[in-house]
Amino acid sequence: MEALKSGSDVLFILLGAIMVLAMHAGFAFLELGTVRKKNQVNALVKIITDFAVSTIAYFFVGYSVAYGINFFSGAETLMQKNGFELTKFFFLLTFAAAIPAIVSGGIAERAKFNPQLIATFLIVGFVYPFFEGIAWNQAFGIQAWLKATFGEEFHDFAGSVVVHAMGGWIALPAVLLLGARHGRYTKEGRISAHPPSSIPFLALGAWILMVGWFGFNVMSAQTLDKVSGLVALNSLMAMVGGTLVALVVGKNDPGFVHNGPLAGLVAVCAGSDVMHPMGALVVGGVAGGLFVVMFTLTQNRWKIDDVLGVWPLHGLCGAWGGLAAGIFGSKALGGAGGVAFMPQLIMTCLAITVALTGSYIVYRALKAVLGLRLDQEQEYDGADLSIHKITATPEREPNW
Repeated sequence: MEALKSGSDVLFILLGAIMVLAMHAGFAFLELGTVRKKNQVNALVKIITDFAVSTIAYFFVGYSVAYGINFFSGAETLMQKNGFELTKFFFLLTFAAAIPAIVSGGIAERAKFNPQLIATFLIVGFVYPFFEGIAWNQAFGIQAWLKATFGEEFHDFAGSVVVHAMGGWIALPAVLLLGARHGRYTKEGRISAHPPSSIPFLALGAWILMVGWFGFNVMSAQTLDKVSGLVALNSLMAMVGGTLVALVVGKNDPGFVHNGPLAGLVAVCAGSDVMHPMGALVVGGVAGGLFVVMFTLTQNRWKIDDVLGVWPLHGLCGAWGGLAAGIFGSKALGGAGGVAFMPQLIMTCLAITVALTGSYIVYRALKAVLGLRLDQEQEYDGADLSIHKITATPEREPNW
């Protein structure tokens, strides 16, 4: 029975890891569809290369920083419990690698390639796992202090704060240090619209992310005996809540309609195991509206050129999700309890502080040493030609 249980757990978490790995295709196509045609290849290459660099960083450094576990022992040791620790690493790696995938969308169309790969290594190796260890592995005794002071620990079942808020707030300093794309905002105060290059690809990316998210959330149980259908239904309700509110508030804009469900899913991660489905519907709906309003403010009023809106989508909706778990997870609102608002607030603020500080140090140093931006001519030609020497759809000569 023991062997059957460990084998089932390995299969369970492995399927989760594969589903979240598939989400990286969603990140790629969401970015590909949103950027202009001359930057589509760059979006695809960035996501897959960032994943590879993230794997190296997390395997050799980040996983040890977060959990104190390394894999520098013989294969015989690693095979114990059907290799459960290895598949658990794979699953948590796919979460960690989401951080640079999120950042990629904010800095699209004008960032240099190699400095971003260095940033990916440093963020996935050090910045992200530092907070991951605090939230999910009792590092520095902060969770124990919260439990002693407020009666409950910080609760983040699937990473609204640990993954999404961290990713969104890490992206913000990078976007600000890079500056806006050339021609986006004029000195006279006019705004040049850069419409998405492909709504179908954008929609495909959103759909891949939506499907994979059920692995992201449900498989966060990590073992088969802890699986909960409540997590699946709450994810579904938050997804549709985000979609419908974004549809209304965004006035039928297809970009908003396809990011709305993602906003809802970001927000429900933290409390998906303790909320009532009606609470999840509200949490997702608020997130969908929050994304539309804050994306518009960011782009048009504050003139922050966050191309995919990753700070409002992941940073703000993730922070909302952290707080919402403490509100809608309470028994008074039909939740399962075991959560308190103050630990959620304190740890969400700590995550934002760690993300902003770590990101600023990394990107400021890279800007000083290597520079972050393509030059104006390279940006005009597009990242595809400038970095990869080919466009997404090369025009063929008639005699080819």
